[in-house]
Amino acid sequence: MSDNNAIKLNPLLAPIAPLYGIGAGLRNILFSWGIIPSVEFSVPVIGMGNLSVGGTGKTPHTEYLVKMLKQNYRIAVLSRGYKRTTKGFLIANQSSDAQSIGDEAFQMYLRHPDVTVAVAANRKRAITSLLERSDKPEIILLDDAYQHRYVTPSLSILLTDFHRLFYKDQLLPWGKLREAKAGMHRADAIIVTKCIDSLHPIDYRIIESEMKLFSHQQLFFTKIVYENIRPVFTVASGMHANPAISDSEVLLIAGIASPALFIKEVEQRFSRITSMIFPDHHSFDKHDIAKINESFARLNSTDKFILTTEKDAVRLLCNPLIPQEWKDILYYLPIRIEFCNENSVRFNDWLRNHIITFQRNNILH
Repeated sequence: MSDNNAIKLNPLLAPIAPLYGIGAGLRNILFSWGIIPSVEFSVPVIGMGNLSVGGTGKTPHTEYLVKMLKQNYRIAVLSRGYKRTTKGFLIANQSSDAQSIGDEAFQMYLRHPDVTVAVAANRKRAITSLLERSDKPEIILLDDAYQHRYVTPSLSILLTDFHRLFYKDQLLPWGKLREAKAGMHRADAIIVTKCIDSLHPIDYRIIESEMKLFSHQQLFFTKIVYENIRPVFTVASGMHANPAISDSEVLLIAGIASPALFIKEVEQRFSRITSMIFPDHHSFDKHDIAKINESFARLNSTDKFILTTEKDAVRLLCNPLIPQEWKDILYYLPIRIEFCNENSVRFNDWLRNHIITFQRNNILH
């Protein structure tokens, strides 16, 4: 198993962490005691999130749920629309873009235009609005909602990055935890994401033992799978119609929370790479575009292109500053998740059983 003890902590900020923990803990107590009310709904509400800041893979895991469930149910995906330029409750449509609904919601809408994708800061009010529609959803997926306790999900899924397991981390600003590790007990299932292929059965058992799960909690492990490179703009043509030649020169640009796995994958595919890393959810302005152009011009090869992440691609797709010449050289690397140890069947059965049981109990009541 790789060295998970390499988590970077800031010891200088350790004295502040307990103060942050007191605030987060008090808020959770107020919800748990019912002093701050939390609402349950008449349809299954599946919440997904994490204890930490940064990328644990919420979007590809939410998409897994969408693909699994939409064949049999009307699905709505509800997120806050992080860094969007609009306010209030919005449902994605053909005029939406990454600026109006946020990059993650827009990415979901592009992949699944047949599913209702909505954004709102007030999830409780948004769910009420969704259930008042004539095509009201039968299942609602709450994205990045583990700390949003104004809504009580019927099922709660907690994600934790294999390379930064929550029980080895510390509270902000010492570490990256939004709340204390005890918050994991609200989860019905925990998914260890971004696992490496070299894990052995003993490694899985060690993690399960160290988590100290409750008897009702399920534990699953997933890994990121990178697919074939695709053009950001469908007009891409010429020698880069399918850029898969290992000696091509690549300018890699990434504005995601944890780009290490993406960079590693690209390095395995191409021998000549220049990387430009930006902050998570970065909005590329004219200065960024100019810097990228300058870096691309410095690449010596005539066989070269720009490669980015899928999340960055949805922001660049709608960016009016993108030069016309980029439309033939800009590509992205799609991702999906797979369950380790062939546990997808167990997960799928567990999730379907919850939905069926919830609906049956709702009818009886």
